[in-house]
Amino acid sequence: MKSKPILSAAVFIIALFSFSQLLAGNYYQIKVYSLDNPSQEERIDNYLKSTFLKAAHEAGIDNVGVFKPIETDPDYGKKIFVLIPLNDLSEIEKIEDQLSRIELNSESADYINAAHDNPPFKRVETTILKAFSEMPNYHKPAFDTPKQEQIFQIRSYEGATEKLYQKKVEMFNEGGELAIFKDLGFNPVFFGEVLAGANMPNLIYMTSFKNIDSNKELWEAFGVHPKWEELKNDKAYANTVSHIDNWLCHPTAYSDF
Repeated sequence: MKSKPILSAAVFIIALFSFSQLLAGNYYQIKVYSLDNPSQEERIDNYLKSTFLKAAHEAGIDNVGVFKPIETDPDYGKKIFVLIPLNDLSEIEKIEDQLSRIELNSESADYINAAHDNPPFKRVETTILKAFSEMPNYHKPAFDTPKQEQIFQIRSYEGATEKLYQKKVEMFNEGGELAIFKDLGFNPVFFGEVLAGANMPNLIYMTSFKNIDSNKELWEAFGVHPKWEELKNDKAYANTVSHIDNWLCHPTAYSDF
């Protein structure tokens, strides 16, 4: 009878260790603000710049990226993307805790205390991702061009089934597709498997370029790369992508990226 407490403690320790192992690794949170008008864009900018980034930094997040679709993108003026690299998933709660501690200024109050008939956004969508095995850490690029010229490209690949989606992830990792991006100098920021989001099963990745011309040149080079020619004709990876979303963005002036 006396062995039961010892056994229970052992089970608890094993469970706690297993949970910590689950959290260990690199994750990403992506918040997407959908907008109805320029006033909402201004209020979200003010809130992110004066409050949210400060809270994230206080929570131990060194770099938070904020991006907006470029003028020629169909979602120009309609979306704001916020990229939050995480060491573990508990940092999401740490950010929220820091937000609750920050004293409101006029700019953050305009966002947080907005009236029901004058909201600061249309909707907010949150996606949680786990980093690809072949790129476990994010990369913060450094360009010699102004931020308003830099391009950060966000792409989401959906799979028709979970099995086909996993084959696409394999294609990037073991298959070598991710290596092509590195080989050509796409300056990939991250590649991630979506753990929770609106369009699962899907993966999302971000690449970066000094300007739009570099973006076009590198995609042309990608299309004729020998390894890509091999992969796209490999029947093992046929029909692994059912839908692609693509955004060309500029970083905001206050973005850490």
